Amino acid sequence: MPLQRMPEVISGLQRVIKSGGRAYWVCPLVEESDKSDLAAAEQRFEDLSKIFGSQVGLVHGRMTAKEKQQVTEEFQTGAIKLLVATTVVEVGVDAPDATVMIIEHAERFGLSQLHQLRGRVGRSDKPSSCILLYLDPLGKTAKQRLEIMRQTEDGFEIAEKDAVLRGFGDLLGVQQSGQLRTRFADLAIDGELLEIARTQARMEVENDPELIGNRSEALKTLLYLFEQDQALLLLGSG
Repeated sequence: MPLQRMPEVISGLQRVIKSGGRAYWVCPLVEESDKSDLAAAEQRFEDLSKIFGSQVGLVHGRMTAKEKQQVTEEFQTGAIKLLVATTVVEVGVDAPDATVMIIEHAERFGLSQLHQLRGRVGRSDKPSSCILLYLDPLGKTAKQRLEIMRQTEDGFEIAEKDAVLRGFGDLLGVQQSGQLRTRFADLAIDGELLEIARTQARMEVENDPELIGNRSEALKTLLYLFEQDQALLLLGSG
């Protein structure tokens, strides 16, 4: 849902809490910044406290471990009905009775984070919802991420699509994201061929550790050509 519809979300949240439910409200920052248009957990906590009073709690990474533990325990027991937080709740907070997860500025989160956060709800037999609030206009990649979240809850599929969106990085290098610099291979499609190639390469090394045979000479030539191709692609992109 676009951020412009936040009043509707808050209205629905009032009904959830009035009926005894619990909810998370996740923001991407701890405090407001003049250089950023992102939501801040502290400001959102103040705003929601005006509506829900003492039923709202706040937790973020700058709090001490003891402070965070106290707030999360109050949320787990139901003393707090609405937990405003940063991504610190991505792991380690288990409140099975929480049925709503609201993620503000969801377009700024990665797919893996969105999937982890969504996993905080739906942990009981009660119907649960995850609401992704986004700021218009959405960029192409951000729109694709949110669409993927709507389409599937399969972690493996989400991880695969995340890799496609971020890029696989370098096969022979240190770059961990970005588009793969190969002219033909697509790891999302050619995964089985890559597995076959890896098996063959391992067999060659086991059978000819010094790489002095005719077949090994041919493989070294192919590897050399591949490295030259990568270098040309790097020069062309740089």
